[in-house]
Amino acid sequence: MPKHVSLISLLVVCGLWSMPQAAHAQALIPHTLQLDPAKLEKQGLSLAQEAAQLGQFQQYELALARARLASQLAPGNDKVWFLLGGLQLQTKNFDGAIASLNRSKTINPKNADVLFALGSANFQQKKYQAAIEHYQAGLALKPNEADGLFDLGNAYYMIGRLPDAIAQYNKAVAQDKKFWPAINNIGLINYEQGNVDEAIKRWQSAVSIDKQAAEPLLALAVALYTKGDRQQGISLGEAALRIDPRYANIDFLKENLWGDRLLSDTKQFLELPRIQAALGQQESAPTPRQ
Repeated sequence: MPKHVSLISLLVVCGLWSMPQAAHAQALIPHTLQLDPAKLEKQGLSLAQEAAQLGQFQQYELALARARLASQLAPGNDKVWFLLGGLQLQTKNFDGAIASLNRSKTINPKNADVLFALGSANFQQKKYQAAIEHYQAGLALKPNEADGLFDLGNAYYMIGRLPDAIAQYNKAVAQDKKFWPAINNIGLINYEQGNVDEAIKRWQSAVSIDKQAAEPLLALAVALYTKGDRQQGISLGEAALRIDPRYANIDFLKENLWGDRLLSDTKQFLELPRIQAALGQQESAPTPRQ
């Protein structure tokens, strides 16, 4: 399970929520030619706060427009560039995100979260070595950051450095005992290495932490079914797909770092009549009213 930079965490780190709320009229560029740089920066920060709030509700186009203007009004503020880069990352404008994040890093090279975000931008472009370098640089500043350790583990995973990946996942769990994605990913490696029993233990542990975590639940279902515990495997698989039917999509599983062996077993599992019936019920279920 890869976990990319969360926009919400970026906004919290930026500290934009604590800035004083400005009236909408104050966010407009003054109509006079005598511009006060201090006032412009204040207006830029106000726009950045609006962008952060819009981003929280996934209104990315509106958020991006305000964040871009904020970066022009407050070009020396690293948090504004960080926010813009985070929004660009959310909308998969990776080149723009890297440029904005690098501007933020130039202003404040000691912000580990900017380095983690740069790592995520490179990871999503499959530039894994560059991602590793940025994650390592971020961890040099924040060595106990569970998310950063997990992301570094994922990057090692993608280049085949599996012992290093497991080491980083274990470090992430040492920092946060409830960090089930790291436990889940150790299970993924175990399964590909043929250690099915250990993989099952990992996924059982992940599910015990979060019973609504569809990924380890489905992986556990497939492993149990393939090992011969078919009834329990099918029951758990039905439950997993009720939680999140996206996990019936093989491409989605690949994005979540499922390996060839597990994917092959999962394809067969998803073709089972009861699993197909469960998916059919999901598709025919009425959309809940908001």
